[in-house]
Amino acid sequence: MPQTTPNMLESHLTVNNLELDAASLLAAETALSKQQIKQAMNKGAVWLTRGKQTQRLRRAKRALKLGDELHLYYNQDVLDHTVDAAELIFDGGQYSIWYKPYGMLCQGSKWGDHTTINRYAETHLTPDRPAFIIHRLDRAATGLVLIGHSKKTTAALARLFEIRELEKYYQVIVEGQFNSGIQDTLTLETDVDGKTARSHASLLAFDEQKNHSLVQVKIESGRKHQIRIHMASTGHPVVGDRLHGIAKEGEVNLQLTSCYLKFICPMTGEIKEFTLPDRLKPKL
Repeated sequence: MPQTTPNMLESHLTVNNLELDAASLLAAETALSKQQIKQAMNKGAVWLTRGKQTQRLRRAKRALKLGDELHLYYNQDVLDHTVDAAELIFDGGQYSIWYKPYGMLCQGSKWGDHTTINRYAETHLTPDRPAFIIHRLDRAATGLVLIGHSKKTTAALARLFEIRELEKYYQVIVEGQFNSGIQDTLTLETDVDGKTARSHASLLAFDEQKNHSLVQVKIESGRKHQIRIHMASTGHPVVGDRLHGIAKEGEVNLQLTSCYLKFICPMTGEIKEFTLPDRLKPKL
């Protein structure tokens, strides 16, 4: 039986009637209309289990089999959520480079995936292609994201991250005057979640009136929240970092942006280099 809470409904059923499509079956099982079910499907909130495989079901007319299981995870707040559009920076056919805006996710949930960068890529590329996440940016971060369009390409590119054969840097705006001109680059090695982590940070500019610094950060490891933790450890947290910094009244969004990627393409052997357009970089 479906379990309901305000604006939220979860329902699971086994297909025992092939005369009705998935939307009709779920509508009959719940208080939702077929149109609401179809909208939820399009946004990734409906799943189909067949045998040992479970995947999102997006088409109401997809042929079902007896014994299939349908799963609906309906959360009105999640389905109503919107984010700014991503921007295609480069389309290489087997992979693409995108600008991920603030609030867009790199991973969906059972409740939906319509606000994820890979789903955005799937629905906006020509020709249509599957899209797979290779690396992640925090929801609150912005900047360059690499998306694979086949499992083979995705694995090859993900390997570059694993063996650290992909050069990348970020730009952040932090509180205070970073580094105070003591040295050109400061290496930060505070452990993150008990694991070694290393970042190299250098001052690009300082705004005395705002008391903010623009800092470029290169990371050797890719721990979760590594840059945010390392910058906070220096006494200069990233502006807008409500988790590791100091929350302020009317605080702006997190000022952390992935600005540069360079790697040798595992398919062609060519050196690929991508720099975020200046208009999308953080500004003091």
